Amino acid sequence: MPELSPTPDDPIPPQPEFAHTLAPPPATAEAPPVTPRVDRGMQMVAGVVTAVILATGGGIAIGWNLAHALTNHAVSVGQIHTVAPQTPTPGSNGQTAAQKVIPAIVDINTVVQTSSATSQAAGTGLILDSDGDVLTNNHVVNGAIRVRVSIQGRSGSYAADVVGVDPRDDVAVIHIKDISGLPTVTLADSSKLQVGDSVFAIGNALGLGGVPRVTQGQVTALDQTITASEGGSSAETLTGMIQSDAEISPGDSGGALANASGQVVGMITAGQATSFRTTTSSVGFAIPSNTATRIANQILRGEPGNGVLIGPVGYLGVSVQALSPDAAAQLGLASGDGVLVRGVVSGSPAEQAGIRAGSVITAIDGSAVTSTDSLGQLLHQHKPGEQVKVTWFADGATHSATVTLTTGPAV
Repeated sequence: MPELSPTPDDPIPPQPEFAHTLAPPPATAEAPPVTPRVDRGMQMVAGVVTAVILATGGGIAIGWNLAHALTNHAVSVGQIHTVAPQTPTPGSNGQTAAQKVIPAIVDINTVVQTSSATSQAAGTGLILDSDGDVLTNNHVVNGAIRVRVSIQGRSGSYAADVVGVDPRDDVAVIHIKDISGLPTVTLADSSKLQVGDSVFAIGNALGLGGVPRVTQGQVTALDQTITASEGGSSAETLTGMIQSDAEISPGDSGGALANASGQVVGMITAGQATSFRTTTSSVGFAIPSNTATRIANQILRGEPGNGVLIGPVGYLGVSVQALSPDAAAQLGLASGDGVLVRGVVSGSPAEQAGIRAGSVITAIDGSAVTSTDSLGQLLHQHKPGEQVKVTWFADGATHSATVTLTTGPAV
């Protein structure tokens, strides 16, 4: 593990998570070593049809950035449930509803490893049970080699492990170490939501920490589909999303979308951005509580499959992006004939094999790599310590080598 400096406890504040955006991608230069990560990972989503995921600080492949410190922690089957939505108490207001949720909101600060640097990011989480299991977005912990959590009403911060992730649905569960007696969120049946229902967005806005910010709005649409991509990389689609006009900001990712009774009906994941540097959005998207609960229970039962990944998986040590038609033509390849390597982690299996930036990985164990997603799927069928044959194109020739995968934060 590389030396980490600064850590989440250092005076340089972590940069907030801002999931997806329609803003045009900036230049994809690597950050200098050990800097705060700017708008880390997936930027806020815009629209219900097409969006862009930007990785401004490291160019990590979409959907396959697994945390370094995965744990086998699990709970009993069916521990997390949704309940019937309550009718708001007469005379209650937004502040009353928010106060029911705020004690179970946590700030999540991560140290992120890219191919050339470490950096910091911030997001939000929802406490699921009193022993420290926390629901958040996959993109909040993507690429994390260190995770720390700040809890309302408790001083300091606590180390946490990633229990498991579902990159396809942007859901993750982390576990706060050595803690008990925590307040928990109440998850309400999201299938009962209707357009026009009052909702409140609650999260670690702008990554500032402290008491979560609360904004009020209403449900503006249901069952929305968002297609998002990371610059030139392959796209991912999030379906069934709740759309609302409660204002959200970077850092709210993983936060609560709550109803007027103080029950969580969704997990904040995305929102429209009017420009790359925007700090707020009044068009937001949340993963329904029913979906998040189903995936969280599968993770907590330790059951991989259907997009859920449990425990450490094979790590090659590259950051990649889709091979554009122009780049493929220049290399004499067809678009889809592999993925372009943007960076190689020092000391990784990829570097030891001779893969370098500008190479095109075309196959794993003879199976064609056609996208960043397929590379992740092929690698993550294997555990650390297993060997795979990697084929790549560089300097006008095809190369191959058998490498031993290790554990790490990306592909």
